[in-house]
Amino acid sequence: MHIAMIGTGYVGLVSGACFSEFGHDVVCVDRNAAKIKALKAGKVPIYEPGLQELVADNVAAGRLGFATDIKRAVKTADAVFIAVGTPSRRGDGHADLSYVYAAAKSIAKALNGYTVVVTKSTVPVGTGRAVERIIRKANPKAHFDVVSNPEFLREGSAIEDFMRPDRVVIGTQSERARKVMQRLYRPLYLLETPMLFTTRQTAELVKYAANAFLATKVTFINEVADLCEAVDANVQDVAKGIGLDGRIGSKFLHAGPGYGGSCFPKDTLALTRSAKEAGRPLRIVEAVAKVNDARKKKMAAKIIAAAGGKVKGKSIALLGLTFKPNTDDMREAPSLDIVAGLKKAGAMIRVFDPEGMKEARALLKGVSWCKDAYDAADGAHALAIVTEWNEFRALDLERLKRLMKAPVIVDLRNVYRRDEMAAAGFHYVSVGRAPVTRK
Repeated sequence: MHIAMIGTGYVGLVSGACFSEFGHDVVCVDRNAAKIKALKAGKVPIYEPGLQELVADNVAAGRLGFATDIKRAVKTADAVFIAVGTPSRRGDGHADLSYVYAAAKSIAKALNGYTVVVTKSTVPVGTGRAVERIIRKANPKAHFDVVSNPEFLREGSAIEDFMRPDRVVIGTQSERARKVMQRLYRPLYLLETPMLFTTRQTAELVKYAANAFLATKVTFINEVADLCEAVDANVQDVAKGIGLDGRIGSKFLHAGPGYGGSCFPKDTLALTRSAKEAGRPLRIVEAVAKVNDARKKKMAAKIIAAAGGKVKGKSIALLGLTFKPNTDDMREAPSLDIVAGLKKAGAMIRVFDPEGMKEARALLKGVSWCKDAYDAADGAHALAIVTEWNEFRALDLERLKRLMKAPVIVDLRNVYRRDEMAAAGFHYVSVGRAPVTRK
């Protein structure tokens, strides 16, 4: 089948590459000529494990291409996916749908024969209806159906998530569109992947509800971690104790500095705004967003306290800047609030991230950029692990101790064991566990 993927951001590029791996002919379209030129030259603009190779293989096989001409791509497509950004709108927190609506207008002018228009972007309930209305107005003679097909891709494991998903959600009440979508996802049918067919509105809400629930789990265990610190309990054991309950599950029960990224912050905010407009406020989700914002800001104070209560003129090392490992994404990363808090307190900040340095340079000013973890630790009065990259899980503790001015480690991801840090002679502060005091 022929697919036009409108948008070459994270979702569009990964989805386009994976559909081409299924054997479909895919053209990824973007108005940014420089981006398309780079993709044609084999330069993938985002870091995602395995994506560079997947794109190269399918370009070489002739199944994947890149273009700026939306009309040509849509004209021959059986399905057109809208995979453009929906950032939070300034002022009110609603999802900014201007890119989605612009894509719909462009698609309308190019439709030729029956086509399924698929909203892949994360959008509020009712967007599919609006997209259909836009296309009908722009091209009354067009023969099409609008389908909602939300993405559930985790940065760092997006290809695996697409190829072996927990489920595929498809919102349509058109039997013809349903058959087209079944053909597109036929390889997953062979793997007996659950396929959930719903109305468009239901599919749109599934995505927001899923992200809000996961954000709630993260925030819940973070608040439990604060309680553990106050009563001398261990949050990791608490998480294991409740996670073994099949009704709860162990995923997303890892205490840390708060969630960030491209999805949870904007999706929880957009969902609460939509719920208020519908007269059904989601007070739990509202509280989750508020608590998470406050938590990220509190992490700087945690580091300052571990460093003796004052960091003016002191050197603080931060390991990890991206909101999670295996991505270069800095959107809403806890490190942004941490750096701001430390700078306000007068600290000199040394940072290192395996993949996020390029993106971080545009967002962080007045910090020292280091070549690796040990370079960052050199002369530091305290070191904080902010993102749990694998290369930070087995640091040479003796080497760190020799390099640092003071043996203080703040582990915001609970990477290390307390007994291990005690044996190494560090003052060790983690999340939801009693600190280790250097003897």
